[in-house]
Amino acid sequence: MKPEPVFEAPWHAQLFALTVHLNEAGHFAWPDWAERFGATLKRHGLTRTLNGGDDYFLAWLETLETLLTETGAAEAEALTDMRNAWETAYLNTPHGAPVTLD
Repeated sequence: MKPEPVFEAPWHAQLFALTVHLNEAGHFAWPDWAERFGATLKRHGLTRTLNGGDDYFLAWLETLETLLTETGAAEAEALTDMRNAWETAYLNTPHGAPVTLD
């Protein structure tokens, strides 16, 4: 029997790994992360049920982006530019092909 994947989508695993890496590199303390993420989940959960899939990891991403901009580790404009570049790449990538940035 093949085990179920731990993450629903590859980007969930990548986001999780990036967050752990940033924590281990000293960009933020895990208790601060957990408190912020809990607040984001609570806020999102008030308007809809979270299923642990995309909605959960979109809340995760929102928390990470906010934390990085508030601590000065990233600029909000740079995050927006990167998000837009990924969206453009995704929309222009044939189904099933890996998404890459130019």
